[in-house]
Amino acid sequence: MVGETVVTVVGNLTDDPEIRNTPSGEAVTHFTVASTPRTFDRQSNEWRDADTLFLRCSVWRKTAEHVAQSLTRGTRVIVQGRLHQRTYETREGEKRTVIELEALEIGPSLRYADATVSKVSRVGVPGDSLFDTAPSASNDTPGAPDGDKSAPHDHNSSTFPF
Repeated sequence: MVGETVVTVVGNLTDDPEIRNTPSGEAVTHFTVASTPRTFDRQSNEWRDADTLFLRCSVWRKTAEHVAQSLTRGTRVIVQGRLHQRTYETREGEKRTVIELEALEIGPSLRYADATVSKVSRVGVPGDSLFDTAPSASNDTPGAPDGDKSAPHDHNSSTFPF
């Protein structure tokens, strides 16, 4: 939409994403990103951390499912979305205002980690043979010998189905 504030935030997930379903059955996942800017202080010749920004985020539908399945606490992510301001009243009658990010895009940051992406098949896209078939059961791991179904894995790599 015109006039919406779109931002990009890079930071770490403070906890595992929480997926829920609305009464109408739509999936929504909530998570918080902590982003701490660092600057170099030339006088002391040291890096200094500024105040941490904790930004509550939500993502909807299929992307919500992908996020809940793929990301965990501590994962460094890049999130792009629309900022929304919401005002509510507490049980004590106090008015509060919060700023939240409705995520449109999210993915792992590859600055300090490796990731393997696996596409999710999309059924029903006419003329798009890439999405008309389900993933094959054969080994698609580059460099792995035929018949070896296990992909190399270390604690710094994850599989992200998007």
